[in-house]
Amino acid sequence: MAKKSKKQQQSGGTPATVALTAAGVDFTVHAYDHDPNHPSYGEEAAQAMGVSPDRVFKTLVADVDGTLTVAVVPVAGSLDLKALAAAVGGKRAAMADPTLAERTTGYVRGGISPLGQRKRLPTVLDDSATAHATICVSAGRRGLEVELSPKDLAELTAAVLSPIGRG
Repeated sequence: MAKKSKKQQQSGGTPATVALTAAGVDFTVHAYDHDPNHPSYGEEAAQAMGVSPDRVFKTLVADVDGTLTVAVVPVAGSLDLKALAAAVGGKRAAMADPTLAERTTGYVRGGISPLGQRKRLPTVLDDSATAHATICVSAGRRGLEVELSPKDLAELTAAVLSPIGRG
């Protein structure tokens, strides 16, 4: 994987890619032309990059017992809200209000990255990520993905690994 230089980051980096560069993590940025009419941001990313949807993960923000929590699951499936709540020791989970998720993370819906968020939120990464050498997550805007090892993603976000995805 290619590591982006600091100069490259400053000229067009997102908070996510800047955080990766600052951490010294190997990553690759994948850009593609985003189609605003596509019904699924994640599936669009997988198709555009020619990557299996099992390796492309979407970042969702949920409310677990009053605490905003980030869930990172494969785009090929969906989020199990009960499993998410259990993973962080909570009782109930519901999808967060999109406006609140955007305001809290600093990213727009469809471009929310688990990395470089405005406010660090508890994060849970679906344990299926560990089956892959690298996975792709949003790099912080629609049409931009970052590929990195699931181990690095978990470490940088202090993520709990748990089976929170449903296929």
